[in-house]
Formats: sequence, structure tokens, C-alpha cells
Amino acid sequence: MEIKVLGPGCAKCKSTYNAIEKVIKENNLNATLTKVDDILEIMTYNVLTTPAVVIDGVVKFKGGVPTESEVKKILGL
Repeated sequence: MEIKVLGPGCAKCKSTYNAIEKVIKENNLNATLTKVDDILEIMTYNVLTTPAVVIDGVVKFKGGVPTESEVKKILGL
């Protein structure tokens, strides 16, 4: 599973990354988590609000910081 957190590096983007990282570690998931802060790459996902979460190339969440339960839901747990 490839997970990307899209955002320019704001506090919300960092919180989103940390929440996803925590769920991955707690559930021992086989996933690659990366942070994308390049505006041109973010634009390829047609995302206007950040942070956004992309899983295997599909935008699953955008415009806010997901709770741990929301992270689990979008990861299919």
C-alpha cells in the first residue's frame, strides 16, 4: 500500500502525517508513507485543499486532519 500526504508543510499536514504513521505502526501495516510538498505534484491530484491523503493513487481524504478512527476507515481497518 502506498500512502501519500499532500500539503505544503503546514501544521495540519504534519498532524495528518503523524496520525497515519501512528496507525500504520500500531497495526503493523505493510505500507509506504511519503509526504508530498511539491505544489505541481499536488495539483496532479486535483486537490485544492490540503492536507490530503492519497492511497494507491486515489484521493481518500482532503481538507482537514483525520482522526485516528478516520485514518483506520480510509486504510480499510
